[in-house]
Amino acid sequence: MPRFSPEFIDELKSRLRASDVVGRGVKLKRRGNTWWGLSPFTKEKTPSFTVNDERRSYHCFSSNNHGDIITFLQETQGLSFMEAVTRLAEEAGMELPAEDPRAADKAKERKGLVEACNAAAVFFSAMLTRREGGHAADYLKRRGVRPEQIDTFGIGYAPRGRSALKDYLINKGFDEKTLIDAGLIIKPDEDNSSGRGASFDRFRDRVMFPIRRGKDVIAFGGRALDPNARAKYLNSPETPIFHKGDVLYNYDSARAARAQAGAAGDKSARFIVCEGYMDVIALWGAGFTSAVAPLGTALTEGQIRLLWRSDDEPLLCLDGDKAGIAAAHRSVDRALPMLTPGKSLSFVFLPDGKDPDDVIGEGGASAFADLCDGATPLVDVLWRREEQANPLTTPERHAAFRARLRDFVRQIEDKDVRNAYAVEIVRRFRDQQAPPQESGGRSRYGEAPALRPGAGWKRYRSEHDQMLVQSRPSRQLGDAAARMRYAREATIVLCALRRPDLIVAEEDAFFSLVLENADIDALMSELIGLVISDPGLDSARVNGHLENSPGSETLKRLKNDDVLNRQSFLRPGAELAEVEKGWRDALRHHIYTTAASKELSESAAQVFVDGDDGWKAAASARRDLARVADQDGHGDGEMATSRDLQERLDRAMARFRQ
Repeated sequence: MPRFSPEFIDELKSRLRASDVVGRGVKLKRRGNTWWGLSPFTKEKTPSFTVNDERRSYHCFSSNNHGDIITFLQETQGLSFMEAVTRLAEEAGMELPAEDPRAADKAKERKGLVEACNAAAVFFSAMLTRREGGHAADYLKRRGVRPEQIDTFGIGYAPRGRSALKDYLINKGFDEKTLIDAGLIIKPDEDNSSGRGASFDRFRDRVMFPIRRGKDVIAFGGRALDPNARAKYLNSPETPIFHKGDVLYNYDSARAARAQAGAAGDKSARFIVCEGYMDVIALWGAGFTSAVAPLGTALTEGQIRLLWRSDDEPLLCLDGDKAGIAAAHRSVDRALPMLTPGKSLSFVFLPDGKDPDDVIGEGGASAFADLCDGATPLVDVLWRREEQANPLTTPERHAAFRARLRDFVRQIEDKDVRNAYAVEIVRRFRDQQAPPQESGGRSRYGEAPALRPGAGWKRYRSEHDQMLVQSRPSRQLGDAAARMRYAREATIVLCALRRPDLIVAEEDAFFSLVLENADIDALMSELIGLVISDPGLDSARVNGHLENSPGSETLKRLKNDDVLNRQSFLRPGAELAEVEKGWRDALRHHIYTTAASKELSESAAQVFVDGDDGWKAAASARRDLARVADQDGHGDGEMATSRDLQERLDRAMARFRQ
């Protein structure tokens, strides 16, 4: 690839007027020294897009996009920098600089191979319309391929003859070596034959699909018409102009179609990666013009990067069978280390046994669009795969599940994405531990439902519901319990913030924590996620991350809470061992209280069959529990010891059992 000097780029921009280049895609009107038009980046009725020939630049006030003629082609047509410069250089009559004589020789060789492939595409296209290609045309007709699709994709036919293409191209002036190097013909020894005899055509009796880069054909895919053929689909081999892992079928046309849709204000156009040539062609016929396909393999790293040039989150459209799911999993593994902010993959799983053409044929284009709208994010595919690897029926399998996901998260090279994935994975694990709430999910502090004054028996759906509600502690005791719960949960988080190594050492305890306060719970998930993704983080760096995270306001509020800071182990200068002791006491206190509340609540839910005495015992026990919460933590600023708490809980439970 030539390297463009600043002088070359300046000369290129000086030879072309910005208004001429931009004006081919945007209707411009001159006002003084500036051209104005409707933005190609947003929908608008009043022009806010300007082009200045003196500055050789454009600026869009509605989207804040700006640049020169090179960036304009990149933004509106999805071209790479090299492609944009090459196109503009041809228009300006400038020769691209060659790196060295050897590069020039290679460029000449590649040009010969491209010319041979272009000539082969013309031959195949002509053969499809001849008598010998009649059965190929019938096959396409049965598959619902219309003439305009045949023309757009250049579909052709390779005759049965052993040397039909070879003879045609030799007569056109191409030498045998060029045809071999282009992958169009085969020498016998390359086909594991005896090594003797004449070369012959690689593709025979196949429907042919040209694979293009830009306007040029660089390779072919062939679909066998003989049901007994060894390979149903056959692609060109690797050549100097074709590297299968870096190419997607229909990529350039799809990129141009998506860029055109974006320039028209349609931001919904997405790259759709399907399994084969016929899927791409069928989707194009249904109006999905940004469809592409890998060439018989799972997506490679090069193909993923190619997709991300034009679409931040392309859709992978796969069969819902085992093979399709396996392909999705391979794509997840390839993409995961490469993820960067905003760049990912989504997955569309088709009904088992159906391809896009089937879905469109049965339900129309809208049915396929609905599937795309319900695409599954990459993180969900990863989670489901690991969750389903083994039944999570033992603690060991749960631990292995968590370890696998942690290892996958650590493969992500981008720090920000790695942290975001870790936080999301932690949140999901911790949500699995949360008991169902009456309001659905964890409740925020102060949001517990309250009875209306004077509410009578008609408020309850049943006598059973009435017993459950009336067995709750009073409003005052409930508020006191909530305040103490808030203090416990905040203390656990603040201790972990001072000692991030506790999260690594006590991972099970942190993952199993159930916190009622939604803000503190979210902060805890962020904190655990940061440490899981980078176990080497110290307290200062964790604080730095969290101060720029969604939980920053919660963190600030906790740090400035005078009541929390009265606890000696949370004060500045506290020994690390003291912090750990305070954390362990707060954690035990939280676990005992949470477990006891759950047990008493479940018991109260069963007392209907035991009559009025059982109900009163449950209510009394729950009030005692609330008083325990109200009394704990007062005095010297330390949390109650686990032994004291256990004794009180035992007494409360004993009253219930009487």
